Amino acid sequence: MVKIGMMIGDRYEILEKIGTGGMSDVYKAKCHKLNRYVAIKVLKQEFSENENFVSKFRIEARAAAGLMHPNIVNVYDVGEENGIYYIVMELVEGITLKKYIERKARLSYKEAVSIAIQVSMGIEAAHNNHIIHRDIKPQNIIISRDGKVKVTDFGIAKAATSNTITSNVMGSVHYTSPEQARGGYSDEKSDIYSLGITLFEMLTGRVPFNGETTVAIAIKHIQEEMVSPKEFVPEIPSSVEAIVLKCCQKSPDRRYQNMAEVIADLKQSLISPDEDFVVARDMDEEASTRAISQEEMNQIKRKSQHREAYEEQMRLNAQYTRPPQNEEYGEEEYEEEDEYDAGDGKMEKVTTMLAILAGVIICVIILVLVGKIFGIMSVDDIGSKIGEETEESGGVMQPENPSADDSGSTGDVLRVPMVDVLGWNVEDAKKEIVRIGLVPEVSMVESDTYEENIVISTDIPEGQEVEVNTTVVLTVSAGTGAVDVPEVEGLTYEEAYNRIIQEGFTVSRTESYSATVDMGRVISQNPVGGEPAPKGSAITLDVSLGVENNKIAMPNMIGWEQIEAEEWIHENGMILKSIGEVYSDTVAEGLVCYQNFSEGTFLDPGSIIEINVSLGKSDATYKCNAIIEAPTVSEAPDYPSGSEVHITLVADSGKVLVDMTTSTFPQAVNIQGINSQWGTITLTYTVTVDGVAQSKSVERRIEFAQE
Repeated sequence: MVKIGMMIGDRYEILEKIGTGGMSDVYKAKCHKLNRYVAIKVLKQEFSENENFVSKFRIEARAAAGLMHPNIVNVYDVGEENGIYYIVMELVEGITLKKYIERKARLSYKEAVSIAIQVSMGIEAAHNNHIIHRDIKPQNIIISRDGKVKVTDFGIAKAATSNTITSNVMGSVHYTSPEQARGGYSDEKSDIYSLGITLFEMLTGRVPFNGETTVAIAIKHIQEEMVSPKEFVPEIPSSVEAIVLKCCQKSPDRRYQNMAEVIADLKQSLISPDEDFVVARDMDEEASTRAISQEEMNQIKRKSQHREAYEEQMRLNAQYTRPPQNEEYGEEEYEEEDEYDAGDGKMEKVTTMLAILAGVIICVIILVLVGKIFGIMSVDDIGSKIGEETEESGGVMQPENPSADDSGSTGDVLRVPMVDVLGWNVEDAKKEIVRIGLVPEVSMVESDTYEENIVISTDIPEGQEVEVNTTVVLTVSAGTGAVDVPEVEGLTYEEAYNRIIQEGFTVSRTESYSATVDMGRVISQNPVGGEPAPKGSAITLDVSLGVENNKIAMPNMIGWEQIEAEEWIHENGMILKSIGEVYSDTVAEGLVCYQNFSEGTFLDPGSIIEINVSLGKSDATYKCNAIIEAPTVSEAPDYPSGSEVHITLVADSGKVLVDMTTSTFPQAVNIQGINSQWGTITLTYTVTVDGVAQSKSVERRIEFAQE
């Protein structure tokens, strides 16, 4: 049972519940190792107790953790503690696309297409990593306060659909593809179908197929013809209509074949909305029989071998054991073909994997022999080659983003060197900045020297080391045809929208509460007024929802007098549940040293508040008799065994007990007279990635014994 204030995984403090769904509850939490806020999705008890589901959930969630993309809600960690199965994700402040559509009734075609492009880019990144979502719907798409569109629930959707979760739990029948409704095999084109239904809903404010039961709706997906969105909104451009209808073809072969094709047509529809550029596949040609060329046959074989090798490696990495097959969840359910069920082909997959492994070993032996003969390859080079071959053979990739490193340090801040992105396309540059753990911010300038959307300069020079999550300003060319963005802050949304559209831009809207800006008026805009930007680019407007209804922001009470904290709690209609007394090395005696809600959390009147008051520093002293081991494989899979490690041991009082560098382990520590009960061991080591040295850290909490 998850409770507010509890710690999960010795690092995540649960702050408040922010959402719930058919399979899980979502909580806002604080990661005390990386000092940032995260979202934690906790599986509900009925799923946590099902070993079949949990096994697949672990595999798919770990695969999703390898995804890093600006349009995906990134997964940082997956774990289990006392029967609680959880995923730690990026915390995105905003609303779901479903709620956004409900608020606006329907979206303009430009706004709908702009959102669809961002969704498609996130799905494309997943498909490129062999991950299929299988549950694309507005409820799984989040629009952040800065206008960024992000897709969530990668991994958990596949785990659910491959375990015959009931339709009312999935809540996805309105968006499911015909092949999913039949319980057949689904692939990337199933996500394309669901995207088409989502785009239909954005444009019209309704779904194309509805019915009294989930079975009735599923049958309509299989049998009934797709209705054109123009029947509900006649002003929808013909190109956008054609895109929706092509995405939602009954036959997967007649849809777009990949997300790159979808993105290309969506972008073209913003430039030429009424042109007939969407290519429909010829029905007669599709139905006719033709011979398969040798090249096509080779492509089919390569794709089949790659998929089988990838899935076999995923099973081996997760130590997956085949679960029982005949588990039922209810009467109305859609069973998807279990992709992990090898059947008679299991031996073929194992043989394929062994062949690949043998090939890798043979290549390495050849490289060693050639290197020794010609002296062109060192031992380090050989090790690097082995790592590269392993990754290409289907090994599970670890997230490259240091900000998502589960072993991050609060004592030794992670730092990364700035990469060279000058001359890059802005989208590619932003992806690279995110990959190394920094935060990109774009500033557009007019230029007759650089092409449109090319990075001209950065405010952090190449090679300079900066802390993870530092903001990097990318100065980007807006080309010679750039137009100054109009200043619209303070205007009503309708006034701002019309002014921006008149200047040739599109509008992306976000909403947030404000105590200073009236409801319906623009709080801020990005880019800011007066800054040049290419015509057709999106301007994000943050629109005020007014004062948050009866909600009160939690102040930072740490350091307050007890009576002062009690007065605030009672004056604002909160309930003071308890006042604890604890020793504190950092807060003076008699002052508040703990509160169960973090600063800035919006609370309803009647919320239960808990505080602790400091008893001052403890008079007790402690001793440390410990053995410090080198970083383990589970803690630091990329740690080069035998390399130097910088060790620090810091008591919670702030006193440094150990500060040394060594490559010899284990290290014995014997210290007395410590005035804190707890301390933190930090192990910092260096790894080389793509020729660039990176510093990484592992943290361990240690409890000292009282003297």
